[in-house]
Amino acid sequence: MCGPAERERRTSVSDDVDASSAESGWSFKLRGCVARSMSQTGLDDEELFGEAASEIRADVEDHLAGARDALPAASAVWDVEADNTLGVLNGLRTALAVEEVESHLRDAKKWYTIGERADAFEDAEDLEAEIERIEDVLDNLEEVSDAVADLASAIPELRGELEELHAADEEAADEAGDDE
Repeated sequence: MCGPAERERRTSVSDDVDASSAESGWSFKLRGCVARSMSQTGLDDEELFGEAASEIRADVEDHLAGARDALPAASAVWDVEADNTLGVLNGLRTALAVEEVESHLRDAKKWYTIGERADAFEDAEDLEAEIERIEDVLDNLEEVSDAVADLASAIPELRGELEELHAADEEAADEAGDDE
Protein backbone atom coordinates (compact mmCIF):
# COMPACT_ATOMS: atom_id res chain seq x y z
CA MET A 1 0.00 0.00 0.00
CA CYS A 2 1.25 3.45 -0.75
CA GLY A 3 1.01 6.14 1.90
CA PRO A 4 0.68 9.90 1.41
CA ALA A 5 4.40 10.50 1.94
CA GLU A 6 5.30 8.02 -0.83
CA ARG A 7 2.81 9.64 -3.21
CA GLU A 8 4.25 13.10 -2.54
CA ARG A 9 7.85 11.98 -3.23
CA ARG A 10 7.03 10.48 -6.64
CA THR A 11 5.72 13.32 -8.75
CA SER A 12 7.59 13.10 -12.03
CA VAL A 13 5.74 12.09 -15.19
CA SER A 14 8.04 9.11 -15.72
CA ASP A 15 6.94 7.68 -12.35
CA ASP A 16 3.22 8.09 -13.10
CA VAL A 17 2.51 4.75 -14.78
CA ASP A 18 4.48 1.53 -15.03
CA ALA A 19 2.28 -1.43 -15.92
CA SER A 20 3.48 -5.01 -16.02
CA SER A 21 1.99 -8.47 -16.28
CA ALA A 22 3.10 -11.87 -15.07
CA GLU A 23 1.60 -15.35 -14.92
CA SER A 24 0.63 -14.90 -11.30
CA GLY A 25 -1.33 -11.72 -11.98
CA TRP A 26 -0.89 -8.11 -12.89
CA SER A 27 0.58 -5.13 -11.16
CA PHE A 28 0.96 -1.50 -11.97
CA LYS A 29 2.79 1.44 -10.57
CA LEU A 30 0.92 4.70 -10.24
CA ARG A 31 3.00 7.58 -8.93
CA GLY A 32 5.35 5.04 -7.40
CA CYS A 33 2.69 2.97 -5.63
CA VAL A 34 2.36 -0.68 -6.54
CA ALA A 35 -1.05 -2.37 -6.79
CA ARG A 36 -1.41 -6.09 -7.34
CA SER A 37 -4.35 -8.09 -8.62
CA MET A 38 -6.70 -9.68 -6.10
CA SER A 39 -5.79 -13.11 -7.44
CA GLN A 40 -2.43 -12.69 -5.79
CA THR A 41 -4.08 -12.36 -2.40
CA GLY A 42 -5.85 -15.66 -2.75
CA LEU A 43 -9.35 -14.45 -3.64
CA ASP A 44 -10.74 -15.64 -6.93
CA ASP A 45 -13.20 -13.79 -9.13
CA GLU A 46 -16.12 -16.14 -8.43
CA GLU A 47 -15.74 -15.74 -4.70
CA LEU A 48 -15.59 -11.96 -5.03
CA PHE A 49 -18.56 -11.89 -7.37
CA GLY A 50 -20.58 -14.06 -5.01
CA GLU A 51 -19.70 -11.82 -2.10
CA ALA A 52 -20.60 -8.69 -4.08
CA ALA A 53 -23.90 -10.25 -5.19
CA SER A 54 -24.75 -11.06 -1.57
CA GLU A 55 -23.93 -7.51 -0.51
CA ILE A 56 -26.04 -6.04 -3.32
CA ARG A 57 -28.98 -8.27 -2.37
CA ALA A 58 -28.56 -7.27 1.28
CA ASP A 59 -28.55 -3.59 0.27
CA VAL A 60 -31.77 -4.06 -1.72
CA GLU A 61 -33.39 -5.91 1.18
CA ASP A 62 -32.25 -3.25 3.67
CA HIS A 63 -33.70 -0.43 1.58
CA LEU A 64 -36.95 -2.33 1.05
CA ALA A 65 -37.19 -2.84 4.81
CA GLY A 66 -36.52 0.88 5.29
CA ALA A 67 -39.26 1.73 2.81
CA ARG A 68 -41.72 -0.61 4.57
CA ASP A 69 -40.80 0.89 7.94
CA ALA A 70 -41.29 4.42 6.59
CA LEU A 71 -44.82 3.64 5.38
CA PRO A 72 -47.45 5.03 7.74
CA ALA A 73 -49.15 2.62 10.09
CA ALA A 74 -52.76 1.84 9.21
CA SER A 75 -53.87 3.45 12.47
CA ALA A 76 -52.07 6.69 11.52
CA VAL A 77 -54.37 7.16 8.53
CA TRP A 78 -57.50 5.83 10.21
CA ASP A 79 -57.41 7.13 13.78
CA VAL A 80 -57.03 10.88 13.63
CA GLU A 81 -57.85 13.23 16.49
CA ALA A 82 -58.59 16.87 15.84
CA ASP A 83 -61.00 19.64 16.81
CA ASN A 84 -62.24 20.25 13.28
CA THR A 85 -62.18 19.00 9.71
CA LEU A 86 -59.09 21.01 8.80
CA GLY A 87 -57.24 19.54 11.78
CA VAL A 88 -58.17 16.04 10.64
CA LEU A 89 -56.97 16.77 7.12
CA ASN A 90 -53.69 18.28 8.33
CA GLY A 91 -53.11 15.28 10.61
CA LEU A 92 -53.82 12.96 7.72
CA ARG A 93 -51.52 14.90 5.41
CA THR A 94 -48.73 14.54 7.96
CA ALA A 95 -49.38 10.80 8.28
CA LEU A 96 -49.23 10.39 4.50
CA ALA A 97 -45.74 11.91 4.10
CA VAL A 98 -43.85 9.74 1.61
CA GLU A 99 -40.42 11.32 1.19
CA GLU A 100 -38.57 8.71 3.24
CA VAL A 101 -40.42 5.88 1.50
CA GLU A 102 -39.49 7.35 -1.88
CA SER A 103 -35.85 7.66 -0.89
CA HIS A 104 -35.55 4.06 0.31
CA LEU A 105 -37.47 2.74 -2.69
CA ARG A 106 -35.22 4.66 -5.08
CA ASP A 107 -32.11 3.20 -3.43
CA ALA A 108 -33.60 -0.31 -3.49
CA LYS A 109 -34.42 0.02 -7.19
CA LYS A 110 -30.95 1.41 -7.91
CA TRP A 111 -29.19 -1.54 -6.25
CA TYR A 112 -31.66 -4.00 -7.74
CA THR A 113 -31.00 -2.64 -11.23
CA ILE A 114 -27.25 -2.86 -10.72
CA GLY A 115 -27.59 -6.46 -9.52
CA GLU A 116 -29.88 -7.40 -12.39
CA ARG A 117 -27.64 -5.86 -15.04
CA ALA A 118 -24.64 -7.65 -13.56
CA ASP A 119 -26.68 -10.87 -13.47
CA ALA A 120 -25.73 -11.08 -9.81
CA PHE A 121 -28.96 -12.61 -8.49
CA GLU A 122 -29.78 -16.29 -8.71
CA ASP A 123 -33.35 -15.65 -7.60
CA ALA A 124 -34.58 -12.08 -7.65
CA GLU A 125 -38.32 -12.55 -8.20
CA ASP A 126 -39.03 -11.89 -4.52
CA LEU A 127 -37.13 -8.59 -4.65
CA GLU A 128 -38.90 -7.51 -7.82
CA ALA A 129 -42.30 -8.42 -6.34
CA GLU A 130 -41.58 -6.48 -3.15
CA ILE A 131 -40.43 -3.42 -5.13
CA GLU A 132 -43.66 -3.53 -7.17
CA ARG A 133 -45.76 -3.98 -4.03
CA ILE A 134 -44.20 -0.97 -2.31
CA GLU A 135 -44.47 1.08 -5.54
CA ASP A 136 -48.22 0.32 -5.68
CA VAL A 137 -48.75 1.37 -2.07
CA LEU A 138 -46.62 4.48 -2.65
CA ASP A 139 -48.72 5.40 -5.71
CA ASN A 140 -51.89 5.05 -3.61
CA LEU A 141 -50.37 7.13 -0.81
CA GLU A 142 -49.45 9.88 -3.26
CA GLU A 143 -52.95 9.91 -4.77
CA VAL A 144 -54.60 10.09 -1.36
CA SER A 145 -52.11 12.71 -0.19
CA ASP A 146 -52.92 14.87 -3.23
CA ALA A 147 -56.65 14.49 -2.56
CA VAL A 148 -56.16 15.41 1.11
CA ALA A 149 -54.08 18.45 0.11
CA ASP A 150 -56.83 19.55 -2.28
CA LEU A 151 -59.45 19.12 0.45
CA ALA A 152 -57.29 20.92 3.02
CA SER A 153 -57.17 23.96 0.75
CA ALA A 154 -60.81 23.70 -0.39
CA ILE A 155 -62.46 23.29 3.03
CA PRO A 156 -61.43 26.71 4.40
CA GLU A 157 -62.58 28.34 1.16
CA LEU A 158 -65.93 26.54 1.40
CA ARG A 159 -66.27 27.54 5.05
CA GLY A 160 -65.61 31.17 4.14
CA GLU A 161 -68.19 31.09 1.33
CA LEU A 162 -70.79 29.49 3.61
CA GLU A 163 -70.13 32.02 6.38
CA GLU A 164 -70.50 34.90 3.91
CA LEU A 165 -73.71 33.44 2.51
CA HIS A 166 -75.26 32.89 5.94
CA ALA A 167 -74.11 36.31 7.14
CA ALA A 168 -75.77 37.88 4.10
CA ASP A 169 -78.97 35.91 4.80
CA GLU A 170 -78.94 37.05 8.45
CA GLU A 171 -78.41 40.68 7.39
CA ALA A 172 -81.27 40.43 4.92
CA ALA A 173 -83.52 38.91 7.61
CA ASP A 174 -82.49 41.63 10.10
CA GLU A 175 -83.22 44.34 7.55
CA ALA A 176 -86.57 42.77 6.74
CA GLY A 177 -87.38 42.69 10.48
CA ASP A 178 -86.37 46.34 10.88
CA ASP A 179 -88.57 47.38 7.97
CA GLU A 180 -91.73 45.92 9.54
